[in-house]
Amino acid sequence: MASRAASSRPSPAAPTPSACRSSASRRKKKSASAGWYNNRAFEIEAEKIGRSPLTLEGDAFSDEMKKNFIERVREKFGQLDLLVYSMAAPVRTDPDTGKTYRSVIKPLGAPVEIKTLDTETGEVFQTTLEPASEEQTAATVAVMGGDDWKRWIDQLADAGVLAPGFRTLNYTYIGSELTWPIYWNGTLGRAKVDLDSKAEAIRGRLGADAARVVALKAVVTQASSAIPVVPLYGTVLFKVMKQLGLHEGCIEQIDRLFRTKLGKGVALDDAQRVRVDDWELSPEVQTEVSRRWPLLTTETLGELADLGEYKSQFLRLFGFGIDGVDYTQDVDPRIVPG
Repeated sequence: MASRAASSRPSPAAPTPSACRSSASRRKKKSASAGWYNNRAFEIEAEKIGRSPLTLEGDAFSDEMKKNFIERVREKFGQLDLLVYSMAAPVRTDPDTGKTYRSVIKPLGAPVEIKTLDTETGEVFQTTLEPASEEQTAATVAVMGGDDWKRWIDQLADAGVLAPGFRTLNYTYIGSELTWPIYWNGTLGRAKVDLDSKAEAIRGRLGADAARVVALKAVVTQASSAIPVVPLYGTVLFKVMKQLGLHEGCIEQIDRLFRTKLGKGVALDDAQRVRVDDWELSPEVQTEVSRRWPLLTTETLGELADLGEYKSQFLRLFGFGIDGVDYTQDVDPRIVPG
């Protein structure tokens, strides 16, 4: 349960700061985010099998949250043997300077024209994205790079709550060349490179195997759905990987990571990353995705891609589209079913 305890973060998995500050009367009238209920449901299921989870909700970028977390870890676990850092947040305030940074999803150098998808209507269309400024690029690295990850590890190490042989993982995405104009070759890519440098710095302090960036396959998340081209790429990828018997969801790929990719002797790439995107980027998958890509139009989407699967996974993030749930019934948002 140590890794779960380490997953406090400002994202869809926690109420927003504004919700946390709202008055008592307002809280009675307003439900929390879907992620808040996911956390409560996780705690119920964990307790059913004799586990004792620790969930903290707040601004994971703040030193206050880190201090609170360290105190709770001492009380509940003593030390941590694993911390998984998985952050999806558009804004970060630097605890040292008080400056607030906002990330942007833009290309670098020149405008990029790229094919994308309106997931609501199923329309495939071209869009032009303007390049980021140097200031926007730096801000994106400040929010989505590795600085806060390293800050977490340094403070945990200084507090003496890391067990011998401690390891930390940071999940990332690299993707295929089809998404690179907006992803790897853009502001997001700069932030991802920063993760690699911070992983090296953590290894320099804690040991050769202490920190790894883990490259995962494309999945449906609230964060990824906001990136131009990625939803369209995902709908094609899912269909191809299903047809080849290689499709994995979030749970399946993380299960494969822990079962097969974290032992001694596992191959790393040139940047010392663990690769769980190997099935997505295999030649048989990418050759077929690349063949379909120029053929994609609004009219051919149903034949070449799987928009239905994408929509289903997105709805399920927020508790919708679940078999056996009667969505016409009134519910009390203050009650989490046991």
